[in-house]
Amino acid sequence: MKFLISLHINPAVLDALTDEEKAAIGEGHGRFMEALKESGELITTQALVDPSQAAVVSVRNGQPVVTDGPFLEAKEYLGGFYLIDCENKERAIELATQIPDTAIQGLGVEVRQVMFADGQLEA
Repeated sequence: MKFLISLHINPAVLDALTDEEKAAIGEGHGRFMEALKESGELITTQALVDPSQAAVVSVRNGQPVVTDGPFLEAKEYLGGFYLIDCENKERAIELATQIPDTAIQGLGVEVRQVMFADGQLEA
């Protein structure tokens, strides 16, 4: 079963961390990625730039409209994700508890099952 573990970032929370705490988060993610690779459960992982660097795209009257910045004004944003393939939701949650962000109040980690991929419904 495939699951997306999304990482939700609050810049104010990150800004309040010490350099040592920020380094520990990075090291924790490094260990987590290595463990997922060793277990064969990691499909991919990606970190995203700050939403201020985003482009919002829509089509109005048949014409593309592009605006800079985030789609929503929110204090949290999607900072990245892990796409994993594991036995079940319980295992996905167990893996998510190993992500260092889960120990920091104000940062969010969400586990969601993939509904379909490449046009095929997931079992």
